[in-house]
Amino acid sequence: MLSTLEVIPTIPAHDLQRARRFYADKLGLVPTREAPDGLMYECKNSGFLLYETQYAGTARNTAMSWATDNLDREMRDLRAKGVIFEEYDLPGLKTINGVATMGKDKGAWFKDSEGNILALTQMSR
Repeated sequence: MLSTLEVIPTIPAHDLQRARRFYADKLGLVPTREAPDGLMYECKNSGFLLYETQYAGTARNTAMSWATDNLDREMRDLRAKGVIFEEYDLPGLKTINGVATMGKDKGAWFKDSEGNILALTQMSR
């Protein structure tokens, strides 16, 4: 059944070459495979597809999140490359210096070059 299959998030891009530069320059990611439908990236034991579509950046929700055991370090490294973290003040979610604390878990959100909302998550173990 589906629980035994790998999940591959698909992230939209208005301009695939602009997005490719963002993911390389800001996030340090290089495609592992180029296909007619887009660019495949691998991250640890998972991956995602970046594909071109006019609907990129229209979702107002988190499209993809990376799990980390050191949110501060990842944010520092990304900020050094020019990534800007979002600030939220919503019912049940408030960020301070880009970080939301949810019990023992923490999260931080940023947008890619295409307007997609991406996140870092540090979950308690």
